[in-house]
Amino acid sequence: MTTLAPLLYVRTPMLEIAYEAHGPEDGEPVILLHGFPYDPRGYDEIAPALADRGCRVLVPYLRGYGPTRFINAQVMRSGQQAALAKDLLDFMDALGITQATLAGYDWGGRAACIVAALWPQRVRGLVTGDGYNIQDIARSLEPRAPEKEHRLWYQFYFHTQRGVDGLSANRREFCQLLWRLWSPTWAEGPGLYGRTAPSFDNPDFVDVVIHSYRHRFMYAPGDPALEAIEQALAAQPPIPVPTISLCGADDGVGPAPAVDDDEEHFSGFYRREVLPGVGHNIPQEAPQSTLRAICELLDRA
Repeated sequence: MTTLAPLLYVRTPMLEIAYEAHGPEDGEPVILLHGFPYDPRGYDEIAPALADRGCRVLVPYLRGYGPTRFINAQVMRSGQQAALAKDLLDFMDALGITQATLAGYDWGGRAACIVAALWPQRVRGLVTGDGYNIQDIARSLEPRAPEKEHRLWYQFYFHTQRGVDGLSANRREFCQLLWRLWSPTWAEGPGLYGRTAPSFDNPDFVDVVIHSYRHRFMYAPGDPALEAIEQALAAQPPIPVPTISLCGADDGVGPAPAVDDDEEHFSGFYRREVLPGVGHNIPQEAPQSTLRAICELLDRA
């Protein structure tokens, strides 16, 4: 594993979570959350700068990535949105963090949005990639415009056994393709991919990924232990904490719409920024914009 900071571990009820830590232990907590198919390397230019500011910066590997492991061989390898949020909440509890500023995109942004919506007292501020990331699963089977549908080809592929076999056999090549398609104008991406790719060798990566993309379309049941959280999310709860949404203008999977249709989901301070020349991997493609957004929220206290 490539790392710029000590690799630490903390045990939660479900996982042995590996995470990188920067800055003083008594600093203002900031948690940076990666998405699929990425890992903590996305924050290599951001975490040290926040640490220099005096923050305690924690960058965990999500379930199914890198050195993070399930502590029970029999437990369901869920990738549903409630699992990601519960992992974040458990991570904070295990480290005694009562409140933190959160930043995340893709899966990590979803976890951050959920905790900010359902447990807002735990979140000082939120930087979210692409706005309101809480899935509206009840409406997931409604067809979208063809221009949007074709970008989800990988999700439909994962709904089949061929997709399971393909990801199992070609996980590094598959994720490399997604990097290229989702960040088409990111010149540095191909050269950086090799630093992240080992995180996909986690033994639970395929199971967690496949379940994530099947559950969101109601093609796989969720973990019964998480049903209460999923029911709360079905109401599409608003996010009341101060939030900045960063969107990539060149995002190959979900280009930023001209009109912000997520604003109605935020009941507190909220601002959207569309970043020209940036794709899906927002913090790694636009580290300075991400850093500025985090610092702005830290300064709002």
